[in-house]
Amino acid sequence: MSASAPESSTGEFLADLVQRSLEIARRQGATSAEASASNGHGLAMTVRLGEVESVEHHRDKGLGITVFVGQSKGSAATSDFSEQALADTVRAAITIARHTTADPYAGLTDPELLARDFPDLDLYHPWEIDADRAAELARRCEAAARGHDPRICNSEGASVGTGEGISVYGNTLGFLGTSRGSRHSISCSVLAGNQDGMQRDYWFDVARSASDLSSPEQIGITSAERTVRRLGSRKISTCVAPVLFENQAASSLLGHLAQAISGGSLYRKTSFLLDSLGKQLFPQTVRIYEEPLRLRGLGSCSFDGDGVATRNRDIVAGGVLQGYILDSYSARKLGMRSTGNAGGAHNLTLAPGTLDLDAMLRNMGRGLLVTELIGFGVNMVTGDYSRGAAGFWVENGQIQYPVEEITIAGHLQDVFLGIAEVGSDLLVHGNSGSPSILIEGMTIAGN
Repeated sequence: MSASAPESSTGEFLADLVQRSLEIARRQGATSAEASASNGHGLAMTVRLGEVESVEHHRDKGLGITVFVGQSKGSAATSDFSEQALADTVRAAITIARHTTADPYAGLTDPELLARDFPDLDLYHPWEIDADRAAELARRCEAAARGHDPRICNSEGASVGTGEGISVYGNTLGFLGTSRGSRHSISCSVLAGNQDGMQRDYWFDVARSASDLSSPEQIGITSAERTVRRLGSRKISTCVAPVLFENQAASSLLGHLAQAISGGSLYRKTSFLLDSLGKQLFPQTVRIYEEPLRLRGLGSCSFDGDGVATRNRDIVAGGVLQGYILDSYSARKLGMRSTGNAGGAHNLTLAPGTLDLDAMLRNMGRGLLVTELIGFGVNMVTGDYSRGAAGFWVENGQIQYPVEEITIAGHLQDVFLGIAEVGSDLLVHGNSGSPSILIEGMTIAGN
């Protein structure tokens, strides 16, 4: 923390703020309460065609409190940290709770599940960068993309973003935990054109530490390569064929799994994977795990939003579903225990295999390589899957030409069980990571 940082951005200040809010809640009649306070700041810079298009400095702070009067719940929030504002915010939450129907599953988490250890996960790496330096990096990124191929004819811009923040969570069970982290990114999107028309694509990188980012030039070149290779895209005839999800697109399948096995979907009975614990959902070779204690992970944390200790664990092992994704409330609704997932899964990852993308293309022989998914045509209640896609048609294990304006469809349970191969090209872009995934067969709708 720099010497000029405001007091309200220190962990000590936020911790005191949370504790004072909890004490006010007790005095106002709350049976129990939890509060979270945070402070963060950052910079977002976008350059287009060599000129600064936008620059945004942001600084955010806030406190939210949830109170329980018996088993009735009320919540309120404020960005004003004065004593009067805290009292007013707590009073508003108390008022809401007194007018809310009691919920037998409401309340703080089970005390024995609260985190006791707070390992240093190496999540905080501030980037000492100002607007001029950010603009320089964005220009370098865009220039690399525009100069990579003469068919690059326009740009949607290159962006550099950086942010850091600190948050404190506490409750009336005596828990108090502090999290500090940073997040930095570089991205680029360009357009290419020839006699067949125009195409666009992009690339980006994101990391806790700026030193872990790819160079601006490499990000720009990758965005240009991905754009140019789409020139000459065409439709294909409707068919059933193998589909190979490139790693960038494959991670969406992990997202569908996570949603289907999350507590909210399960207790509301809005998931196609109800009562699937212990069942074979994938081939035996598939392992999917979450790793909240990963060093520098974008989804890493030693405790979740309820204060529950997190742990590294397998979600799927040997193709069998080992556990759900539960916070304290949904766990009670299901008659289970929290899995430390208030806020969602942490660094959800599909374990890689041994084949690179070229080998997977050879093994596929004939089919579709998907590099982009469009739209949200997934019914989580039934598992029906239908999304727009773009990519490349493959014959004899070799890419033949780019394709677009197609739809791939199937049922997610069939897609999961139909995984033929998992690649070695694990890509982690955010809170999940996946290699490329080859599915035995899906319906491809085209002409």
